[in-house]
Amino acid sequence: MPASALALVADKQKPQAAPDAEVVVLKFGSSVLRNAAEAPAVASEIYGHVRAGRKVVAVVSALSGHTDRLLADARALGLDHENELLPAYVVLGEEKAAALVAIACDRVGLDAVGLSVGELGIVVEGPAQHARPVSLKGERLQQALAEHEVVVVPGFGGVRSNGRVALLGRGGSDLTAVVLAAELGLDRVRLVKDVDGLYDRDPACETGTPLRYRRASWETARQLGGALVQHDAIDLGMQHGVEIEVAALGRAEGTVVGERGAPPGPVQPEAPLRVALAGCGVVGGGLLNRLLPDKRYEVVGVLVRNPAKKRDVAAPADLFTNDVEALLAKKPDLLLEAMSEGEAGHALIRRALEAGCDVVSANKQAVARDPAGLQALAAANGCRVAWSASVGGGAPMIETLRAARAAGPVAGFEAVLNGTVNFMLQRLGEGAAFADALSDARVAGFAEEDPSSDLEGHDAAAKVKLLSFEAFGRAPADLPRDELSAETPLGDRPVRQIGACHDRGGRLEASVRLDGDLKDALFQSLNGERNALKVYGQDGRVWTCKGRGAGRWATTESVLADVADVVRARRAAAELV
Repeated sequence: MPASALALVADKQKPQAAPDAEVVVLKFGSSVLRNAAEAPAVASEIYGHVRAGRKVVAVVSALSGHTDRLLADARALGLDHENELLPAYVVLGEEKAAALVAIACDRVGLDAVGLSVGELGIVVEGPAQHARPVSLKGERLQQALAEHEVVVVPGFGGVRSNGRVALLGRGGSDLTAVVLAAELGLDRVRLVKDVDGLYDRDPACETGTPLRYRRASWETARQLGGALVQHDAIDLGMQHGVEIEVAALGRAEGTVVGERGAPPGPVQPEAPLRVALAGCGVVGGGLLNRLLPDKRYEVVGVLVRNPAKKRDVAAPADLFTNDVEALLAKKPDLLLEAMSEGEAGHALIRRALEAGCDVVSANKQAVARDPAGLQALAAANGCRVAWSASVGGGAPMIETLRAARAAGPVAGFEAVLNGTVNFMLQRLGEGAAFADALSDARVAGFAEEDPSSDLEGHDAAAKVKLLSFEAFGRAPADLPRDELSAETPLGDRPVRQIGACHDRGGRLEASVRLDGDLKDALFQSLNGERNALKVYGQDGRVWTCKGRGAGRWATTESVLADVADVVRARRAAAELV
């Protein structure tokens, strides 16, 4: 990319860093990132885009109030408003927030990297507090996009030709996002705010009914946007043909600011989605932790074996029940099934679907029993069933296979599918005793108290069946499995548990094997609980994905991504009525 790319963006070249992946620029302001506890919600928004096959550049503002505190600290030492040392200190707020978001992304299994203001390379000129971007030295950004799924960058700051940091004015993170979208040849940038778009008046006002713009012209945005979108960002977007989308966390719709406008209309307020949870272990506890403080959801009940058991999530005691009938009698809109038992989970999913309740499951043993039957039952009752979290944890394996199949017939796939076993194999390869490796997996939150399903290959076999259903519309009749035990000979080479299925002239050949003769760099590179998938198209094309295959937060994130898909489908269906 040329150093003076701002003058050349009219060419609209696609980013060289990721020619096979769409790139999106998302900006998160302090209204949605008020404190460190809200970083997981930002990571969820990013995860949804990565799961859909996109690479993400996330522009982050400082946490709420942090910039003012930094300014106060500096002024207490005698630095005045125009001191050229002040901006380098102030942008530490954005850099800290960017680091927190990158950490939150890593926790859920995203391949993320954070850049500093200097590494990002926006070159600016003009006043230290309100500089103007003139170019981007984008080599570091391009390299990061080529090597990672997510690049998290600080907004608000740029670098002068003399190397000193300058600020882009209040609201300057909006401008940073528009600059990067223009430089990457994108037609749109998404600004994630605490409101779901641009309104004709303050949505919090008590007089009249505020109307939201589906599309707003540049001029309308200048007149009504106020502090919602920085005017410099609006001007640059108009200059370079980059539409600015304003939306809220978890909402597909918002306001698109661009050349064309449209009259505003009323917005029907949405009641919280009534959610029931089945299971409160590693995954269920993670879901409860995320859902309880989220005003978009109302948790109406949690199905557990022992309602009186102490748990690691603070929740009202009256939520817990061991009575399936009592749970379904609460008439939830959505059931999140995260039980450890396959048969009981399958029966509960069917009961919920028969009652017209949408279902998201993380229970591969339950879903793999009859995925086609569950889909048919959901369709017959006008509801939805999703199970992406049941395979691969935070790695979007179901989505990758669906994308491959949409592009043409699939010849086969190979995958590391069990995070617990992969974690243990690494420990065993490092010389740990079997009992110690298993204990470490339990402490890390990857292994259940009864790990037999993982160690005997049943967990991976169920996932192979589900992936086979996605790839071929059917599951293999025979699926031999290797077991991992203290007596399993592993040799002195890296070993991975590989689940695979290939179409051999119409016959499916599948297996779960402990492979000590790995030649594939993708599988060789996997450490700890990480999983990966490689899909082979009949035309020779190959699709891959990887991520954390076990653990509370990675799997929780995958469930929440399915929830977001279900919510969007519910909204779309409601609009057709």
